[in-house]
Amino acid sequence: MRLPHPRTREPFASPVPPGAGWPGDVASPATPVARSADDVARLAAASSDLADVDACSTVCRACPRLVAWREDVAVVKRRMFRDQPYWGRPAAGFGDAAATLLVAGLAPAANGANRTGRLFTGDRSGDWIFAGLHRAGVANQAESVDAADGLALTGVRMAAAVRCAPPGNAPLPAERDACEPWLRRELELTAGTVRGVLALGAFGWGAVLTVARHLGWSVPRPAPRFGHGAVAPLTRPDGVVVHLVGCYHVSQQNTQTGRLTEAMLDDALALALRLSRGTPPA
Repeated sequence: MRLPHPRTREPFASPVPPGAGWPGDVASPATPVARSADDVARLAAASSDLADVDACSTVCRACPRLVAWREDVAVVKRRMFRDQPYWGRPAAGFGDAAATLLVAGLAPAANGANRTGRLFTGDRSGDWIFAGLHRAGVANQAESVDAADGLALTGVRMAAAVRCAPPGNAPLPAERDACEPWLRRELELTAGTVRGVLALGAFGWGAVLTVARHLGWSVPRPAPRFGHGAVAPLTRPDGVVVHLVGCYHVSQQNTQTGRLTEAMLDDALALALRLSRGTPPA
């Protein structure tokens, strides 16, 4: 049964308090809050499952610049969304807990996931990636409107390298590094099933390589360079290979200029899905 659309659930404060009833929010007032990079590392490592990672990451306050920006956007709002409540918190991973493929993006959009509370939801980038996942048969619908729209993924999980919307869509190196343990713990907790990672853009590609090194995985040398359709085998200590596949980001600057077309996105998704399922590329 479909939940009510968030915009009908006013009043919500911005940012939304944990436990306020926002669709998909797994945090509560008792969820521990990270206030430094050290806190992030400690809480991520202590998370026993994905629900813990999701809860703790969505109340994180480790990066003052990002906290101030995301919350200011949630109060000021874009004019076209003035009648809607804003999430205004970090965006957790989303999708199938038993995924074979992880889609790694950059960060939430200021008026997309920072508004709706779900990655790639409510913006043009989401229109592209979810339409592609739907064409590939791993999303039950082609659009992503809000966190209560019924969207579900099969065999796929999505995560951002940086969980807060950054000014200019450009996290600082220190912010990227502070957030890395969340993504690292997600890969640890999904190690039983994930065999492929689709990196959307060079930032996501680099973040996954950093996580792989921190986990003690074997990364080819010289370091694999990002490119659309590039593939890099990352070998875990247990011998399992996780295939990293590159895809141009689904940002408007790529999709509106033709740098990324639907056919190109479909090809990259198909390649990543085949490799994640243990099927050799066609």
